[in-house]
Amino acid sequence: MRQQMKKLTVGAALVAGMLSFGVAHAKDPIKFAAPLDYTAVYTFLTNEYAQGQKDYVTMVNESGGIDGHKIEYMTSDTGNQPQRGIEAYNRALRDGAIWFDFLSTPVARAMVNRVLDDKVVMITAFHGRGDASDGETFPYVFPVMSTYWSQAATLIDYMEQHEGGLKGKKVAHVYIDSPFGREPIPVLEKLSDKLGFTLRTFPYASPGNEQSSTWSEVRRFRPDQVIIWGAGGGQAVSVREAIRNGIAPEKIHSVVWLAEADMESVGKDTAKGIRKFEGTDNGTNSALIQEIMAKVIEPGKGSGPKENVGRSYYNIGVATMAVSVEAARLAMKEFGAPLDGEKLRKGFEMIKDYDANGLLPPLSFSEKDHQGGGFGRVSHWDGEKWAPLNEWSNPYQDIVWESIRQDAAAFKEGR
Repeated sequence: MRQQMKKLTVGAALVAGMLSFGVAHAKDPIKFAAPLDYTAVYTFLTNEYAQGQKDYVTMVNESGGIDGHKIEYMTSDTGNQPQRGIEAYNRALRDGAIWFDFLSTPVARAMVNRVLDDKVVMITAFHGRGDASDGETFPYVFPVMSTYWSQAATLIDYMEQHEGGLKGKKVAHVYIDSPFGREPIPVLEKLSDKLGFTLRTFPYASPGNEQSSTWSEVRRFRPDQVIIWGAGGGQAVSVREAIRNGIAPEKIHSVVWLAEADMESVGKDTAKGIRKFEGTDNGTNSALIQEIMAKVIEPGKGSGPKENVGRSYYNIGVATMAVSVEAARLAMKEFGAPLDGEKLRKGFEMIKDYDANGLLPPLSFSEKDHQGGGFGRVSHWDGEKWAPLNEWSNPYQDIVWESIRQDAAAFKEGR
């Protein structure tokens, strides 16, 4: 009996030793924090966007993570309130997060000085500060994709190259009266001088539910082309009002924030022909979205409704996470574990011609350029889906970078 007990004790000790060895050598997760606005202003996109991020993380983790390190995706609700964003940031920072995404311009702008001081990465795709493209002034902030300045330049270039030119024409910029809505105006003014068109701006009050008086003014201006610059429900209102005031859908051009739900709200056929800027491929045709469908969605591991896969904001969420994981992969390969904000920053700056398996235009970053090149294209609503009208391009980046450097210099002086 004593001999049998001795064998059991030795066996138990061996098992415990093996378990402790496994625990001791388990690879720590890489912690990404996404405190988002789920309840206030950005509700029109947050769930779809976060679903794309989560599904991409699931695919990476199911494949073994990054060199065996799984990604831990932490999310919470900020309600678009900077103070709640700061509280969420502090919690995540204590928990070891090295990457942050707030998808909220007020919160992201409030966090800039903190992430610069704490030396952790914050991505600000299609929100935040456009001048954060200047990596020398904002070393830990990455707009990742085209700024609003680059988006305006792409839309104007499409009109110039594919819609009969702009010399002698009239362009109306109809926008929500906020810093976001006003941001592209300096670039539009410079392009007006360069290309010889007349620009007139037409603001409407936030949140954009009532725009009738603004569009009456637009109608009297009789523009040849219209740019709408809003987000959420206000965008569908802009489209309806434009059409009601006699503007053909193919003459309406939108910032990136126009999606399938807006077209469904306006009427799929009514909105047919409207244009928008896009910084990612839409739909499910790209190899990356196909891979997510095969490895995550079909096996039942998705984080939300299957019908969201391939929609505009889902794909943007996937794209932001794909770029971030690529940065982490390059950083891990070059510098090893554990990753920190400094290593991750350098990983971003090592990315060259990365297109996320066809989901993105080729993005390249450097110590100077955190925008990735400013690429985009124009797509149109064909009655059922968004379809591209031209190839990826990054026009007028000299003019865009004038605005980036000017605003970055002002930030640096005031910090």
